[in-house]
Amino acid sequence: MPLLQVEDLHVAYGAIRAIQGISFHIEAGEIVTLIGANGAGKSTTLRTVSGLLRPMQGDVLYQGRSITRTSPERIVKMGISQVPEGRLIFSSLTVLENLEMGAYTRKDKNEIRDTMKQVFTSFPRLEERRTQLGGTLSGGEQQMLAMGRGLMSRPRLLLLDEPSMGLAPILVDEIFEIIKTINAQGTSILLVEQNAAMALSVADRAYVLETGRTVLEGDAKELLHNPEVREAYLG
Repeated sequence: MPLLQVEDLHVAYGAIRAIQGISFHIEAGEIVTLIGANGAGKSTTLRTVSGLLRPMQGDVLYQGRSITRTSPERIVKMGISQVPEGRLIFSSLTVLENLEMGAYTRKDKNEIRDTMKQVFTSFPRLEERRTQLGGTLSGGEQQMLAMGRGLMSRPRLLLLDEPSMGLAPILVDEIFEIIKTINAQGTSILLVEQNAAMALSVADRAYVLETGRTVLEGDAKELLHNPEVREAYLG
């Protein structure tokens, strides 16, 4: 069965229908990306998967089990972690304290220490700055911290919301190399990203969203060269 299955999802903010019947799935080990213009429903989809929003209709299945009515904390414990848009690190806490916050659902100190070592291996700059306050880091370092914090819960599925937002091009390349490494180490990834070319270049499969609906889906590399996609999203 798929690791994650989203079926006929409908989500509204009051009278505004943000998602109108989205369906997709993620197999274990995949990177799947959702691309589309602002307002297409991408971030709303991630927030619904992580339990922060409740759908009006449809279902979210994780490892074959419905999590539509499950609390966000329980969803993290089950193996889904979200790295939010805008990073949302704790500015007044140190790098180390931010990472420890990511492990708040876990109890085994030795295992948490092992995960911390793995995070520092993936993000050496965070180890160098472990005693530095999160708010004093550069934008790229804050994104690394947000991703490292997300990994501290040892997720099977990592939800990444706009990881390249506001970063210089050279840092965007670095972040996407790290995304590929995290995936190669066994973590499945659901990626929402405005930089469609970068997203499609690292993903296995992709879904194109418009005004809360899926309008295209398929192999990411094929969509990268799809004339319709290139004209609408790649310039």
